[in-house]
Amino acid sequence: MTATFSAGLPGIADIRRAAQRLADLAVRTPIVESPALNERFGGRVLFKPEVLQRTGSFKFRGAYNKISGLSEEERARGIVAFSSGNHAQGVAASAALFGAKAVIAMPSDAPQAKVGNVRRMGAEVVPFDRFRDRREDVVQPYLDRGMVLVPPFDDPAIIAGQGTVGLEIVEQAAKLGVSLDAVVVPCGGGGLIGGISLAVKDASAATAIWGAEPEHFDDTRRSLEAGRRVANEPGHVSSCDALLTSEPGLITFEINRRNLAGVVAVSEQAVALAMRDAMAHLKLVVEPGGSVALAALSSGRIDLQGKCVAVVLSGGNVDFDVYSRMIAEA
Repeated sequence: MTATFSAGLPGIADIRRAAQRLADLAVRTPIVESPALNERFGGRVLFKPEVLQRTGSFKFRGAYNKISGLSEEERARGIVAFSSGNHAQGVAASAALFGAKAVIAMPSDAPQAKVGNVRRMGAEVVPFDRFRDRREDVVQPYLDRGMVLVPPFDDPAIIAGQGTVGLEIVEQAAKLGVSLDAVVVPCGGGGLIGGISLAVKDASAATAIWGAEPEHFDDTRRSLEAGRRVANEPGHVSSCDALLTSEPGLITFEINRRNLAGVVAVSEQAVALAMRDAMAHLKLVVEPGGSVALAALSSGRIDLQGKCVAVVLSGGNVDFDVYSRMIAEA
């Protein structure tokens, strides 16, 4: 059954069109599993490692889908975006494929691995203070010059592109001959989980969609409980730089309030343990924000006993010193 949404929101047809655009460009990331983790959690856990995606995260999917839908005249004016790193890399790579100039506003404390990758792809990086500056203000001069904004999550084309992860999960689960009881997805602004929820719910309305967020940055969890968008309180920090949005998007919250079974907030320690588990059992390097869905499995909030659950590992771009420290401390 296809979920029905208000006019202007993306749907399954938009996600299928995005999949066609991305067919020869995005990596169709595999499904992997670990007998040891299956035994620990008491069910079958299918991991979707977007760490193996082009640019090291799912973000290439949405960025390319958005930029491919612009006119040649719009792309000629240049692309501007703001991001802590994964969206920045997706935008930089996609803009380069079209020969378009890209300017990315990035927090000054963004992982250097992400900043370096963006510059290597040919984009200009404009640093800003994530605690003092409004990122919208940082990019406004470039918009005034006529450059086109490619937002990180609250855009129908971005959400549709990210939804192709969900299409692949559904197809891969069917090939394995299993029915998915739940899908667990990292949640920042909500574009990835929103797009995945549309694709999965289209195929199986009974499949539960669970989000995972870092503690103190659980704006989607608290917004769902309040029935309205709620912002995070200032003054907190987290290693999960990819998920540190201030509040859910307008479009993403409209989708997620209808489709999500709930959201789990996970601690820094749980994230570090999940990163270690991904390395030890899946042989994958997963960044902190990309690990939160795996971390959520240990929360007790999600019914795993005898279930088949898909878990998205959303990104693997992490500085070596941060990764080694968190693995060692775990």
